[in-house]
Amino acid sequence: MRRTGSLVTVVLLSAVGVLLLGACGTLRAGSDGAATAPTTPTESERWQTFAPIRVTAARLADDRRSLSVDAEVPGRGKTCVRDVKAVVTDTSDRTVWVQVTYSALTGGSPRSDCRATATATAKVRLPSPLGHRVLSVDNFTAFTADGADPPHLRLCGELGCHPAPTGCTSASYDQAVMALDVPNHTSRGDEHCDGKWLVFDVSSRMGPACPEGAGPGCGASLADRWFFRAEKSGWQPIARSTKAGCTDVHGIEPAFPSALCADLPPLKRSN
Repeated sequence: MRRTGSLVTVVLLSAVGVLLLGACGTLRAGSDGAATAPTTPTESERWQTFAPIRVTAARLADDRRSLSVDAEVPGRGKTCVRDVKAVVTDTSDRTVWVQVTYSALTGGSPRSDCRATATATAKVRLPSPLGHRVLSVDNFTAFTADGADPPHLRLCGELGCHPAPTGCTSASYDQAVMALDVPNHTSRGDEHCDGKWLVFDVSSRMGPACPEGAGPGCGASLADRWFFRAEKSGWQPIARSTKAGCTDVHGIEPAFPSALCADLPPLKRSN
C-alpha cells in the first residue's frame, strides 16, 4: 500500500509539472508579474507588411541626411507591430521619395492591446542632403525644409509645399477657394482679377442628393460672390455678397477697383 501511495503521488506531481511547462509556452510574465499575450502567431495568423495609417511628422538631423519619420500604427502592445522601417525608393532634383512600412499579424481575432493606435518612428539615411527638395512619404504626405523650424520639417498642405502665389492664374484661384468656408465640391464661376484684387462667384449644391430635375429640390444650389485682396500668405477674403455691382465690397473696402465689380449681376438661389 505504501508503494502504491508513493506511486500515485509521483504521478500527480508529474502531471502538475507537465501542465506548468505547457503553460510556459503560451503565457509570458511581464515586468509586473502579469501574464501577457504570446509572441508567436497562432496557426491562423501570419505576419504581413502594411503602410502606416498616416504619417504625422518628419525630422532631419544636423547632417540634413539622417531622417526620422513618425507614423501612426496599430496598438501599443509588444506583439501588435514589428519591423517598422523607412526606405528611400527614388530621388530627383525636386523630390525624395520614402516608403514607410511595418509588419502586423493578420488572420486571427484582433488583440485587445492592438485596437488603439500608437506612434512609431522609422529612420533612414538619405543619399544626399534634402536641401530645398520635397520629401514625399508613401506618395500621400509631403514635407519640406523651407519655412520649417529645424529639426522638424514642415508638413505641406493640399495645395502642395509651395502654393501658387497670388496672381491671375487658375492655381491661385484654387488657393483662394481653399481659404473659404465652403462645402467640398463647390464650383467656381468666372474670375475678375488684376493681380492685387480678385472677385468670383462660387456655387454649392444644396438639398437632396439626386440628379437635377429628378424631383423637387434636385439640382438646387446656393451661390455666393467673394471678394479678395492679395496678401503674402495668399488671397485673403474681404467681403461676401449676392448683390449686383460693388455696393457691398465698397462698404468694407473702398479701394476695391470698380472696374472688377461694377458690371456684376445679382445672384439668386437655383432650384
